[in-house]
Amino acid sequence: MNTQNTLSKKVENFLERIRPYLQQDGGNVELINVNEEEGIVVLRLQGACSTCPSATYTLQMGIENQMKQEIPEVRQIIAA
Repeated sequence: MNTQNTLSKKVENFLERIRPYLQQDGGNVELINVNEEEGIVVLRLQGACSTCPSATYTLQMGIENQMKQEIPEVRQIIAA
């Protein structure tokens, strides 16, 4: 298996690209788990993002929509 093309690696690379935007607002995102077979990604928002009233919106409308566009193997994102 080519480790550079695994779903986990693609998700990690995606998160590294969006992290600076979250960090600008005092937040961050942590990758908890990737189920390669099911296409399910478990993320935890951290810092200011974890208590922000818009956290659900950020996770679903921001991170999930963009990740699904860039990584079609991702079927669902679950907040931890």
